[in-house]
Amino acid sequence: MAKVISIANQKGGVGKTTTAVNVAASMAATKRRVLLIDLDPQGNATMGSGVDKYDVENTCYELLIEDVPAKDVIIKNTAGKYDLIAGNSDVTAAEIKLMEVFARELRLRRALESVQDDYDYIFIDCPPSLNQLTVNAMAASDSVLVPMQCEYYALEGLTALMDTIQKLASVVNPNLKIEGVLRTMYDPRNRLANDVSEQLKRHFGDQVYRTVIPRNVRLAEAPSFGTPAMYYDKSSTGAKAYLALAGEILRRRVT
Repeated sequence: MAKVISIANQKGGVGKTTTAVNVAASMAATKRRVLLIDLDPQGNATMGSGVDKYDVENTCYELLIEDVPAKDVIIKNTAGKYDLIAGNSDVTAAEIKLMEVFARELRLRRALESVQDDYDYIFIDCPPSLNQLTVNAMAASDSVLVPMQCEYYALEGLTALMDTIQKLASVVNPNLKIEGVLRTMYDPRNRLANDVSEQLKRHFGDQVYRTVIPRNVRLAEAPSFGTPAMYYDKSSTGAKAYLALAGEILRRRVT
C-alpha cells in the first residue's frame, strides 16, 4: 500500500511545489510507483509535470466533488515519469463545494482507497493556506513533509505549523506524523541561513532532513520547460539534492 505524504507549509514561496515535483520525479527514478496530486488551485505542479493545466479533462475537482473514480482522473506517465492528478483554478470551486458535502474532510482519503495498492508513494502538493483542501490532504496522509527557508520568522512560522498539524491530527487523522523538515533555497554563504539551520536542528533534531536543497538556477528554470530538474539538467546541484532527499525518505521508511 502507498505511503501518502503531504507537502505543506502555510507560508508561500518556500519551494513547496518545486519539492513536490522533484521529489516525485526522484522517487520515480528509483523505480518506485509514484502518484503526485496537485491540490493547489494555482496548478503549478501540473504545469511543472509537463501537463497543460488549461487543457485537462479531469482534475481534483472531479475527484473530490463529482465522484469521478481516481483511475479516471489520473494522468499516466508525465514528464517526470510519475502519474498525476491535475489541479487548476477549478480546484478553488472544489474548496467551496466541499462545505456542502457530508464528511467533507474525508473525501480525498476515500477517493484514493481504490488506487492505494497501485503505488508505493503518493505525494500531495497542498495549497499555501489552511483550508478544506489542506484538511483533506492531512486526513488522507500518513505524514507531512514541511519545506522551509532558513530565514527570519521561519522558526516561529514552523512552530505554528507544527501546532496546526497536531490539532488536525487529533480531529481528522490521529495517525498523522511529521515526515520531516526540509531546508530549501539554502545558501551556505548566508550567515542568517546557517544560524536558523542550527536552531532548526536544535529544536527539531532528527526531524530535520540531512539533505539540504540549495539555491539553484537550473532548479528555478526547469518548471518553465515543463519538466523536473533531473530531466532538465541531471548534473545540477538541485537535481542531485532531490535525488539525495528521495534516498533519505526511503531509508527512513525502512528504519
